[in-house]
Amino acid sequence: MKQLFSLATALLISVGVFAQSGGYQVGDKVADFTLQGTNNQSVSLSDFANAKTVVLVFTNNQCPYAKLYENRLVTLASNYSAKGAQFVFINPGAADAGETLKDMASRQYSPYLADEGQKVSRQFGATKTPEVFVLHNNNGEFVLKYKGAIDDNPQVESGVKNHYLRTVIDETLANRPVSTNDKRATGCLIKKY
Repeated sequence: MKQLFSLATALLISVGVFAQSGGYQVGDKVADFTLQGTNNQSVSLSDFANAKTVVLVFTNNQCPYAKLYENRLVTLASNYSAKGAQFVFINPGAADAGETLKDMASRQYSPYLADEGQKVSRQFGATKTPEVFVLHNNNGEFVLKYKGAIDDNPQVESGVKNHYLRTVIDETLANRPVSTNDKRATGCLIKKY
């Protein structure tokens, strides 16, 4: 019984530590950040102050899951741009994992930003690629509305039953409550440097 109590206590402590280091939580205001893009220009979150919604996508060039989602994400970005949603793609492995801005420029993403030193991915608590964070523009302040998975089938697009990201974007753009706040992303672990 004493061992069971010790195990339960250790588990609760480790869960508490993990929860505290998880980055932004749904409902948190998000601080501005600036990263370098593939076009060698600096891009800040505040540059998108006119967007109703900003979707941050942490991705990279090497993860098989990120490759499977690339066309879906580019299509979503294209379909929602006229509705007021801005997609921003961020590579948490840029420079540190050997992915250069030149390597990143070969992808279809725009803007595609290098998170050198992983400051922004740590700030958000991103753990996988791809992983998305949906921000609602509330009178010039961005508030986190959703974090996690894009949908429920990373391997087969035609097999998707739950389009988490698309649903959250629709709800956010319509100023409706978000039905899903957090779905665990499926993807490659972000290696911390």
